[in-house]
Amino acid sequence: QVQLVESGGGLVQPGGSLRLSCAASGIIFSIYHMGWYRQAPGKQRELVARITNGGSTNYADSVKGRFTISRDNAKNTVYLQMNSLKPEDTAVYYCSSSYDRDYWGQGTQVTVSS
Repeated sequence: QVQLVESGGGLVQPGGSLRLSCAASGIIFSIYHMGWYRQAPGKQRELVARITNGGSTNYADSVKGRFTISRDNAKNTVYLQMNSLKPEDTAVYYCSSSYDRDYWGQGTQVTVSS
């Protein structure tokens, strides 16, 4: 059974930082491309950052220079370090894995507000 479990969300003030984690089980983690997506109320789900099985990364323009995606294959975990957070970063953040098929986590809420 494949599971992706996100953690690390919460309430943070503008300019603050959060680190999201996504622990994967039931897949050969190292061969999967991993991604973070987010969905704000009333908006479509959008790609935030992605890291390939080879370690290449790409980011949404809105988070470039502020967010960093990384992975630890030994721990079957992908991370999203989020700095200089803005109110518009408020959303549910989802972890995703893709290779032969896509898997999704349940999401973790990030709220940026003073």
